[in-house]
Amino acid sequence: MKLLENDNICLRALEPEDLDVLYQWENDSRLWRHSSTLAPYSKFVLRDYLLNSSQDIFQSRQLRLMITEKKNGNPIGTIDLYDFEPLHLRAGIGILLDENYRKQGFGFQALQLMEEYTFRFLLLKQLYAYVPKSNLPSYKLFQKSGYVETGLLKSWIKTSQGFIDVFFMQRIAR
Repeated sequence: MKLLENDNICLRALEPEDLDVLYQWENDSRLWRHSSTLAPYSKFVLRDYLLNSSQDIFQSRQLRLMITEKKNGNPIGTIDLYDFEPLHLRAGIGILLDENYRKQGFGFQALQLMEEYTFRFLLLKQLYAYVPKSNLPSYKLFQKSGYVETGLLKSWIKTSQGFIDVFFMQRIAR
């Protein structure tokens, strides 16, 4: 089996054809509280990102891949490596799944594929995730994938209801 794919899903580079689905996901204001997004993205900005983003993680220090269903090629989410530190052999990881594809094992499979890529190909020592305390499904997903809660960041994310805590979770390569 190829790197970045299994029998059900494939992690692939972003393509210009992904513009509409990225526009939909990036502008879903319900998801903004899990990131640092403050305003909607225009199609112009996203098109420019798709055309000019580097897939060289050593240059850009980040990598975003599209999660697609293998049977039909439909995009179902994205998975990101960010704050890549080649000296310290670590990177942050984040995942977004379209709400129609949640609770079906795709997130777990995407994390497994990305871990295989980062630990066996990029030779990283660890991945880490910031998981809002209010995002129980994400917490359970990372926990199931072998991530361990190693810290709690108090009052880390500001919301309209006040500040929320964030779990710091790590997955150390064996």
